[in-house]
Amino acid sequence: MEKPLWAPWRMEFIEAVKPTGCIFCTFPAEQGEEADRRNLVVHSTPRSFTILNRFPYNSGHVMVVPRAHVSRLEDLAADDFADLQAELRSALGAVRSAYRPEGMNVGMNLGKVAGAGIADHLHWHVVPRWGGDTNFMPVLSDTKVMVEHLAASWTKIRDGFGA
Repeated sequence: MEKPLWAPWRMEFIEAVKPTGCIFCTFPAEQGEEADRRNLVVHSTPRSFTILNRFPYNSGHVMVVPRAHVSRLEDLAADDFADLQAELRSALGAVRSAYRPEGMNVGMNLGKVAGAGIADHLHWHVVPRWGGDTNFMPVLSDTKVMVEHLAASWTKIRDGFGA
């Protein structure tokens, strides 16, 4: 027997005006806490920033992104690379502080065939993990259950950065 999965916040996504251009360029350029909250930016430096993944694998899934619009890590200027790595380190600490995960997946998908959803602008993924955080839902019904709303995740992780 088929049972409905209630997700009322999806209508907000369906009806929302979709961004044009590179979100990793436009979102951090908008100023202020309201813009950061709307765009899910939890922390930023002059050269990089951390943003929640709007379609997370787990609660607390963030992406660490250079402000420079490059698709290849070797094309990133040395100062941008150093700042990106420092931001990654800070993001790991913020996610640990906010969620106390038992482990984390950290990685980049470089290129569309490697799985990059936004292939033209490189970014790190940081995904908190816990023993047993996968269950039967993805296997049997191709559904991932998210246990926390993105607004709550935004506050937790932003606070984890000490904002």
